[in-house]
Amino acid sequence: MLTRLSFGELPEKHHIALRDAQGKLRHEECLTRDGFDGPYTLMYHREKPQGLRPGGAVRGSPPPKGQLPTALARRHYRPSELKPAGTTPLAARVPLLFNEDVCLSLAMPTASDEAYSANGDGDELLFIDEGGGTVRSVLGDLRFEQNDYVLLPRALTYRLLVDTSVRQRWLSMEFRKGVDLPRQWRNSAGQLRMDAPYCHRDFRTPEFRGPLDEGIRQVAIKRQDRLHGYLAAESPLDVVGWDGTVYPLAFPILKFQPRVGLVHLPPTWHGTFAGSGALVCSFVPRPVDFHPQAIPCPYAHSNPEVDEVIFYCSGAFTSRRGIGSGSVSLHPAGVPHGPQGDAYEQSIGTQRTEELAVMLDVYKPLCPTEHAIEVEDASYPESFA
Repeated sequence: MLTRLSFGELPEKHHIALRDAQGKLRHEECLTRDGFDGPYTLMYHREKPQGLRPGGAVRGSPPPKGQLPTALARRHYRPSELKPAGTTPLAARVPLLFNEDVCLSLAMPTASDEAYSANGDGDELLFIDEGGGTVRSVLGDLRFEQNDYVLLPRALTYRLLVDTSVRQRWLSMEFRKGVDLPRQWRNSAGQLRMDAPYCHRDFRTPEFRGPLDEGIRQVAIKRQDRLHGYLAAESPLDVVGWDGTVYPLAFPILKFQPRVGLVHLPPTWHGTFAGSGALVCSFVPRPVDFHPQAIPCPYAHSNPEVDEVIFYCSGAFTSRRGIGSGSVSLHPAGVPHGPQGDAYEQSIGTQRTEELAVMLDVYKPLCPTEHAIEVEDASYPESFA
């Protein structure tokens, strides 16, 4: 993850007794990654975290369903036209594209979660295209705003509080095998390199507040795309102290430091988060290539090994027409794609781009769900002529 943090009451060494002023034993819980070989966080609870018991009905997002299309085609979806699936973040995610490594969904919640949840299927990365709110977790509160990425680690107990005074539109990417910062941006000590496109100061971390009882006892645990209801005897937010490197993060996309070259640089230079079989890239307003004869518009490419998804946020997209805020394009491996019409030539002489977009490249073919098919732009494949 990012770096070790430490808050609240902690024993002098891990895995030894920590007691309160009356001598009552605190209960240690370890939140791990990669079994016990990867990063971890140790939490100290007032009550037994394993004391959950099955019970309570919970309503969540539908599991992704679909199959690979028989036709190999470049596709464009307008997911903002979908009817909301639910009011709370836990129920509002509408799956659009998925494979065995990642599931991409759109969420437009209008109310805060009424229960806590813990995703046992994978890490989740939200991009807040519109709106804002707070991640309230056992580790503290983390505020998020428009144009933030929000990383929610697997198995973290949390709920999402939504600012109901503004419209919410989030892109959700669930990574079954985890997601983190790309290794190439770290030095041998794990610190972000000085030539990385962001620094430690750009990331926001939870503000620890100690135990909190909101009167909520329901915990929804997600596993194998199903929500399983559990009940806690006391508030799950009973942590008195924690330390470690696994915790939620917020990163503003506009803090990303884009690289500019003499000629057009490949998308990997825009890599922001990486998961198994997937790379998330950020395209932000920036100067463009500065060779006197540079062609700033992206060249045509065939994607021989990856499916490419772009979520368009705002700005003018030099290579495409008919693409608006909230659009999602899918360019599958094997078929060339590139600029429309004369956009390639017309981009010569351009000095700056104002586009804002999130790109997801994956190695395994993506299946569109029935929700994606419902809002597909059938005329899009013809736009490349």
